[in-house]
Amino acid sequence: MACYSLDGLTPVVHPTAYVHPSAVLIGDVIVGPGCYVGPLASLRGDFGRIVLEEGANLQDTCVMHGFPQSDTVVERNGHIGHGAVLHGCRIGADALIGMNVVVMDNAHIGERSIVAACAFVKAGFVCPPQSMVVGAPALIRRRLDDKEVAWKQAGTREYQLLAQRCLQEMQLCEPLSEVEPDRPRSSSSAYRPKGEGAP
Repeated sequence: MACYSLDGLTPVVHPTAYVHPSAVLIGDVIVGPGCYVGPLASLRGDFGRIVLEEGANLQDTCVMHGFPQSDTVVERNGHIGHGAVLHGCRIGADALIGMNVVVMDNAHIGERSIVAACAFVKAGFVCPPQSMVVGAPALIRRRLDDKEVAWKQAGTREYQLLAQRCLQEMQLCEPLSEVEPDRPRSSSSAYRPKGEGAP
């Protein structure tokens, strides 16, 4: 990873967390136990503090940033989809932020909530726990049922396992020139994306 201290503050990465080598961490950044930070993610703690709590994941090309003296926080087991932007906000424990979502300053996404892909969450927006949030601007659509929460939790567990797999097995390599016979598949998973038997 590209890791930079700034103003005497050095990023902190727990030894059980995995941060991809292409991710960038600057200044006041804290990555907790069991977290996963994907390729090309940017965590800029150059104004406010950036925090990923235990078991959270921040996927490819995500950005976390904030205003001076603000905290941008993904609470325990938070799940941040590819390309999301979090700015000066708080994502509750066990919540899911979909792909390409933007969450603005002082917004607070309640625990166990899901924000649908491509939503725009305005500054100051607050939703109660276990909400389905959709749209641009984002609105609370309804309360999530327990099956939907369980589906989200299964996906988050996969990223927690992925952090362990990457720490143990990922290696820089040169590509092969052709596909080998009987090429194996990646580790199997019980998790299925929505639309493949999930609620």
